[in-house]
Amino acid sequence: MVDAAFGGERVIHKTLLVGGAFVAALATTAAAREAAPPSAVAATEASLAAVKARNDQLHAVIALNPHALADARALDAERRAGKVRGPLHGVPILLKDNIESADDTATTAGSLALKDNVTGRDAPLVKRLTDAGMVILGKANLSEWANIRSNHSISGWSAVGGTVRNPYVLDRSACGSSAGSGAAVAAGLAPAAIGTETDGSITCPAAINGLVGLKPTVGLVSRTHIVPISHSQDTAGPMTRTVTDAAQILTVIAGSDPADPATKDADAHKADYAKGLSKDALKGATLAVARFYTGSSPGTDAVFEQALNDLKAQGATLVEVKAFNEEPIGKAEGVVLYTELKVDLNAYLASTDPKQVKTRTLADLIAFNKASPQELAWFGQDSFEKAEATKGYDDPAYIKAAADAKRLAGPEGIDKILKDAGAVAIVAPTTGPAWTIDPLNGDHYGGSATTLPAVAGYPHLTVPMGAVHGLPVGLSFIGPAWSEARLLSLGYAYEQATMRRFEPKFLPTVAP
Repeated sequence: MVDAAFGGERVIHKTLLVGGAFVAALATTAAAREAAPPSAVAATEASLAAVKARNDQLHAVIALNPHALADARALDAERRAGKVRGPLHGVPILLKDNIESADDTATTAGSLALKDNVTGRDAPLVKRLTDAGMVILGKANLSEWANIRSNHSISGWSAVGGTVRNPYVLDRSACGSSAGSGAAVAAGLAPAAIGTETDGSITCPAAINGLVGLKPTVGLVSRTHIVPISHSQDTAGPMTRTVTDAAQILTVIAGSDPADPATKDADAHKADYAKGLSKDALKGATLAVARFYTGSSPGTDAVFEQALNDLKAQGATLVEVKAFNEEPIGKAEGVVLYTELKVDLNAYLASTDPKQVKTRTLADLIAFNKASPQELAWFGQDSFEKAEATKGYDDPAYIKAAADAKRLAGPEGIDKILKDAGAVAIVAPTTGPAWTIDPLNGDHYGGSATTLPAVAGYPHLTVPMGAVHGLPVGLSFIGPAWSEARLLSLGYAYEQATMRRFEPKFLPTVAP
């Protein structure tokens, strides 16, 4: 499949077989692109051919933008006329299918209730992508409702798109909820994708699919016209093959949006993240080792130990962190997510066209699912029902939980860990290797470093660190609010020193 992204340090320019036709992969450095500018049409055709060749197997893409090739032709015409919008000019990108785009595709969140939700609206982050010259290729499959419908769900399954398959081993999960975004980029269906995260939904699928994934600080990227779970924790971010790619996309999508109050300080904090990358960023950097995230997967722990040695070899000082109890944070997070889901999702549904979306409230969705056998065929909607029973933002239980969650995860969590260690970032294994897809029993995760940064609203970067029996695992860099530039540079230095990402082989299973 397509082996080249659009950023990174090394040039990969070779002929590849995609969908029965040979296409030239794009060169992957800015210098190479200046010397031989890529064709937006060629890149888009290559992605479309890859989707045609592999999507029946992976179920990673729900819908294609019918205007993608026309948009690519217009961008090539601009280039010929001497107008180049930047380093992303003509590069295709997928959007998770809870992000609206004004391209005649529906935004479904994977639910049959939203199958006709063609809003005609661009989310502000999508407008920023197209203003930068990116081609919206289409919508990526996801865990339905971003995995908030049930605690017994199947990551990567949606009633609209089916079950996303991990391209490394096809009977394994692609994690969620940005499962299609991760699987599609890993398999070469698109050079990059946008995912969204509430707790782990960018970083888990990125790690499990051998990608770079960045969950930004909540408030750096607009959430307007994105199907919500929680205004306290939701954010969108890039999922790519290299740190440079992620940095270039974040540079474009970061910024304030008057319609999203959480982003009021974004313009003051955003930067040219790609320009700030340095191979020497680990030299003299002190990192806090969160070994309390180990123990769930011996194979992952072994790869993590090698990553720690690699970090030390690049000049980092490692400080061990004492055990940390996340249990009170998890309890508070549950109250916050269920309460905010009901209010925030009701507000979103009210903004849609009632002719297209008949379900106007969470209660309507619960009733719709009960009347739709396809929706409840594999698991229920216990989380929806818990959310519907909540009492709103004036509920003292919610007010206390919201305050406790932020305090425990932020000032008394990440901030304290960093201060006590004298460190600039925390490092940990992102999660274990992909588990087998099990529609009868649901997911069985192998540990996760996602909750602290998710609840605090702080940035979290995962970078490929190796494999366990052919399944990718990621190294997490977690920092304080607005520390994206530092985390990306640390991750870049690690990536360039190790180059641990490898291509998927589409194996049917893992067996002795």
